[in-house]
Amino acid sequence: MRPRIVVVVVVVVVVVVVVVVVVVVVVVVVVEVVVVVLVYVVVVVVVVVVVVVVVVVVVVVVELVAVVVVVVVVVVVVVVVVVVVVVVVVVVVVVVVVVVVVAEVVVEVVEVAVVVVAVVVVAVVVVAIVVVAVVVVVVVVVVVVVVVVVEVVAVVVVVVVVEVVVEVVVVVVVVVVVVVVVVVVEVVVEVVVVVVVVVVVVVVVVVVVVVVVVIVVEVEVVVVVVVVVVV
Repeated sequence: MRPRIVVVVVVVVVVVVVVVVVVVVVVVVVVEVVVVVLVYVVVVVVVVVVVVVVVVVVVVVVELVAVVVVVVVVVVVVVVVVVVVVVVVVVVVVVVVVVVVVAEVVVEVVEVAVVVVAVVVVAVVVVAIVVVAVVVVVVVVVVVVVVVVVEVVAVVVVVVVVEVVVEVVVVVVVVVVVVVVVVVVEVVVEVVVVVVVVVVVVVVVVVVVVVVVVIVVEVEVVVVVVVVVVV
């Protein structure tokens, strides 16, 4: 019975050692995988935050440039309109003064001159109004075109930045997946190696125990035979 008890004890000890080694290896591997995944997740979050901040800054800058351009254009339009109105008023005043002086000097020509001056003044005013209207229309069209161009540029910039962000995120995800796969493969290989080593050790121990048991049995048989012969 003693050899059998020894064999059972040895087998139990070997099995316990194998289980403990496998559990420790699995825990270490799981911790390594979790750490790697957390590191890559933090990297992805940082990249996304940086890209979002850059996109917001670009959009704000583009909007500010658009506002500044619109304000400058409006100021230029107002200045041009004021200058044109002042010039027209000055021309009208000068013409009226000249008409009054000529009327005082030449009474007979005043009637014809007044009619001619009135026609000229009306024509000048009409031309000035037409010119001002054309200038205002042109300025408004230019402002609208500038605003549209600025908005289109802003949209294009945002689209390009979003595409870059998507490409970066895809690359990072692919890298993370590849790293996780490599780590899992390494873990599987390590576990397989450990299991093989443990199995070999168990087999060796069992063989040794069997050999010892066989030797002990043979010794007992020899002793019994010797005792029988002596008796």
